[in-house]
This record gives sequence, C-alpha cells and structure tokens, in this order.
Amino acid sequence: MKVKELGHAVIKVRNRERSEHFYGEVLGMKLAARHEQMPMTFYTLGNHHDLALLEVGEDGPETADPKAPGLYHLAFCIGDSLDELREARDELEAAGVKVFATIDHVVSKSLYLNDPDGNGVELYVDGSDVWKTDPQQVAQGAPMEL
Repeated sequence: MKVKELGHAVIKVRNRERSEHFYGEVLGMKLAARHEQMPMTFYTLGNHHDLALLEVGEDGPETADPKAPGLYHLAFCIGDSLDELREARDELEAAGVKVFATIDHVVSKSLYLNDPDGNGVELYVDGSDVWKTDPQQVAQGAPMEL
C-alpha cells in the first residue's frame, strides 16, 4: 500500500456555529454540506470535502495539554505573494483574530493563529521550490516581519 495524498481532516469543536463563522466567514472556506445527526459541517477547497468540523459541545473535554500527542495545526495555502499574506493578516486582525507568529520557512511564508477552540491554524503563501532539489529546506523557519 502507498498513501497517495491527504484526503481531508476532521477537527473537534465545541460550538459548530461559532466555528462555521470562523472557517466559513473569516477564512472564506466554501460550505459543502452539513450532517445534523453527527453534528458535522463539511468544507470544500475543490474536493468533495477537505475539512470537517465535528461538534463535541460546550461541555466537551478540555483542550489537550500542548505537550500531549495530537494535531498541532492545519495549514492552508492562501496565495503566492507576501501582499496576500499581509492582506490576510489585516483581515484576521480586523475580525479580532490574533496572529501569534509570522514565520519565514523558506519554502513558505506563514501566519500562525488559533481557531475559536484553540486548534492551531497556519495560513501560508509559497516562498520557493528549493525543496525540490534540497528537501531539508522544508525544516527551515525564522521569525519574519510583514
């Protein structure tokens, strides 16, 4: 067996409506479907679905310890230029979303933030295709001013 590609991710959220606002309105993801019995919301970035939110309720388990195993963050490509990254940062800040880091990874330039439930989100623009000849470049990262 050989995995060909990542199909989709499902994350747990406390309040589906609040998270739908974040992913649908703030990040601009396209709604694909809702499953009311589960309850889940599906978003598409071009496939049948790429991200799903599963509501666990306000009394769901506390957020995991940052050192515990589990998902670290989801990363979404938002364009090709630093101007697009700056625009995204400005839109996030206008929406009251705190960007806690801006990092130059050489192969990408990234913003780091949390969704309403503390799930990590990376928004990035591609920086270089140097990884095609030097795969180690993927492991680079330094703070960046935008």
